[in-house]
Amino acid sequence: MVSKRKVLGVGGLVAVGLAMTGAQGHRQADPYASLPSSLQLSAVVRDFKGSNLTGGHLDFERTPSAGYGQYAQMVNDSLDADGKPVFKTAGRRVSTTWKDVNNRPTIDTRSYITAKTGDRVGAMATGTGGASQSATTFAQWYRDIPGTNASKLITLNLVRTANTNTYTFNDQTDSYYTGRGGFFPIDGELLGNSSGSKNFSFTTEIDTNFEFQRGTGQLFTFTGDDDVWVFIDGKLVVDLGGVHSAASQSIELDRLAWLTSGNTYRLKIFHAERHTTQSNFRIDTTLQLRTIEQPAVNGLYD
Repeated sequence: MVSKRKVLGVGGLVAVGLAMTGAQGHRQADPYASLPSSLQLSAVVRDFKGSNLTGGHLDFERTPSAGYGQYAQMVNDSLDADGKPVFKTAGRRVSTTWKDVNNRPTIDTRSYITAKTGDRVGAMATGTGGASQSATTFAQWYRDIPGTNASKLITLNLVRTANTNTYTFNDQTDSYYTGRGGFFPIDGELLGNSSGSKNFSFTTEIDTNFEFQRGTGQLFTFTGDDDVWVFIDGKLVVDLGGVHSAASQSIELDRLAWLTSGNTYRLKIFHAERHTTQSNFRIDTTLQLRTIEQPAVNGLYD
């Protein structure tokens, strides 16, 4: 009788070997089992009416004068005294994305972010393109303004990928948001839906902190639309302004030379959903982020 091993031949033996390796892999302990399986972050969502509605905000449902797309340099490199982003320009449209040595999209060159050989330089327009109206209107995005917006708290659940130290929130896989067809946290709430069953025209603000450990490969990546700005220790490290489809940027924290191992630093995320028809929101990070405090919200104003 011919053995099954001989009948399988070379390809079959490889398959058996892979299956055995896989089985053994399942028996191996998760090297990150001591880490929590998930992290919960509080976020403030502020609802606005679009500019296409009576009394709507000029920056929402707005078409940039230079067209839809990713814009850089809409905000200053540092937060203001209130810990909020500051309007810099109406934005410069990005034509070629900056990428790091690992081919990850990154923020355009900053003096406080260490460059590496192999990083690729992108390009943007020299003129501004009207991605936001003015410093006055922009200052309302992340502040409670009675009569202009309404806010509420939500919780985002970041889940650790098995056998890794990477935590992810992804509206495409999160059980709550998959049923909503994207990142729509306030459908039917606050100022009401702006398009059918969906409530667009809102901002999201997250205030969190983490412990920095140099040399451990700590990484933060955001993917989403529309505008997204991320600040670490008050410095801009992700710059995804503009009305655009889902786009990504990453920051290697070892490139932030002023950070000291063992110290705790704040990370702030400022997001805006300003235009129909999609809403995407994804975080991937090896940081163990922690909500600092539950911020106040204004509820619904008449």
